[in-house]
Amino acid sequence: MNVVPCRALAAARTPEPETADAAAFADTLDGLDASLYLVDANGRLIHTNAAGRAVLDACNVLLEIRGLLMACDPMITHRLRQAFAASGRGDAAAGARESAIPMVGLDGARYIAHVLPLTSGPRRRAGAAYRAVAAVFVRKVALTIPPRSDALRDAFRLTPTELRVLLAIVELGGIPEVAAALGVAATTVRTHVRRLFEKTGTARQADFVKLVAGYATPLRDMGES
Repeated sequence: MNVVPCRALAAARTPEPETADAAAFADTLDGLDASLYLVDANGRLIHTNAAGRAVLDACNVLLEIRGLLMACDPMITHRLRQAFAASGRGDAAAGARESAIPMVGLDGARYIAHVLPLTSGPRRRAGAAYRAVAAVFVRKVALTIPPRSDALRDAFRLTPTELRVLLAIVELGGIPEVAAALGVAATTVRTHVRRLFEKTGTARQADFVKLVAGYATPLRDMGES
C-alpha cells in the first residue's frame, strides 16, 4: 500500500464562511467531539471542525492533500470519492441515506466514516451555506470487551462472536454500523442479532443497552453504605 508521507502533504487553508448563518453553524460544528468534514462533490474540504483537524494532523487514517480529503488507504479514498460524487449528483442512492465506511489507521486502530448527503431535505440549507454536498463524520471504534462481560457471556451462553456483536450494537447503535466496523456483511450481523434475541429473551436492539448496563454496573461491597 502506497502511503503519502506526512512531510509531503500540502496543507490548504479552509475558506472562511460567507454568511452569519454559516459562521454560527461553524461554531456549532467546532463544538462537536466527533471529527467532521464538509466537502464538495470533488472531495475538496470546505470546512473542518477542531476534532477533524486533529485527525488530519495525525496523518494516521485521513489526509488533506492539496485541499482534498483523502484516506491513507487508496481503496478508502476511492469509496469516499464515489460517495461525494453521488451526493453531488443527487443520486437516489445517496440523496437521503448516509453510508458507513470502515477504515483502519496506520497504527491498526479502527475508525468508521459516515458520509451524510446534504443535497436533499432539510440538510440542503446547511450544505448550501458552505457549498458542501456531504458531511463526513469520523469516529474511532473501540470494540473492547469491558469488565464483567464474562458474566454476561456465561449467563446467556453467548459465543465470543455473539458477545462482540452484542457489545458493538450497544456502542454503535445499528446493524450497518456494526457490519462496517467488524468488516462483515450486514446479513451476518442480523443472523447474530436474531440469535441474541433468542438467547437473551429480548425483542428489540434497545433492550441490549439495558442488558449490558445491568452487567456493567459495579456491585457495591457488602459493607458499603
